[in-house]
Amino acid sequence: MPRNKQSGSALLTVLWLTAALSAIGLAVASNVRGETERAATNVDDAKAYFIARGAIERAALHMSWGPDYYRFGNPVMDLPFPHAVVRVEIVPETSKLSLNQTRPEELLRLLVALAVPEDRALEITEAIADWRRPVTPEHPSPFDAFYLAQSPSFLPRHSSFTENEEMLQVKGITPDLYFGASLDNSRAGLRDCLSAYAAGGTLDINTARAETMIAVGIDAADAAAIVKSRAEHPVVDYKQLADIQQSLGPAGTRLRFGGSTMYTLRATAQLRQPDGRLSDMHRTVAALVKLFPPGNNQGKPPGFEVVRWYDRT
Repeated sequence: MPRNKQSGSALLTVLWLTAALSAIGLAVASNVRGETERAATNVDDAKAYFIARGAIERAALHMSWGPDYYRFGNPVMDLPFPHAVVRVEIVPETSKLSLNQTRPEELLRLLVALAVPEDRALEITEAIADWRRPVTPEHPSPFDAFYLAQSPSFLPRHSSFTENEEMLQVKGITPDLYFGASLDNSRAGLRDCLSAYAAGGTLDINTARAETMIAVGIDAADAAAIVKSRAEHPVVDYKQLADIQQSLGPAGTRLRFGGSTMYTLRATAQLRQPDGRLSDMHRTVAALVKLFPPGNNQGKPPGFEVVRWYDRT
């Protein structure tokens, strides 16, 4: 073979090898860049998560420290951090109806307000009432056969609900109906409207869902107007509350502001970028918190206790 042909073949081989190595190098670089970006996103997610958890504990401390740190009835708390800002939504359990004490007719109105078809709403209402009602041999439960047919089978305790999550076992209540739209609260679920920790029949005017207000007899248009108004100007004055109660008639007496000792704190953290701008990433964490004021009847030192954490999972 002539020398020039051998040289040409060698040059072509070198060019092909160079192109192949370049393609491999670009693919590796792209993969490394993608993995680096994903790792950075995961790091930011972890930072935001722990900042949100810290904000919940910080907000609970502010609430337990009294009016110098938290104004009673205020539904939000904005907390600055060195590398993030956090908004903590303060949702007292008084924003929800009592899962154990609410009358069946109010449960039915609530389910209908949550867009449950009336026939299904009637069955769920009776199932909730049956779950919390004691049974006797003379008056057995008509729902027990359904629970015994499940896998695994079980029988309801036929006593008060002790956890909100027990509702997921009640006949007719699906995860979609219970949870609504996850932590962003864009669509209410039963967990936003009923609570085993709620006592009495009054509702916090600043945080009760419109569906919950409808359940106690407030007109749907009035409930929507309250939700719209409080988004700009929360009710923190007793005179303003009294005026609203009077305008709503008898159902208005079911409204109050503030809570007692049980609160859901929902913190949304947003990181700051190196240039000071806020990141597009949001991380939300929530917790059910019990406050212990000075001189509480449980004999606990003043402070708070996290009863349960809620994450997006």
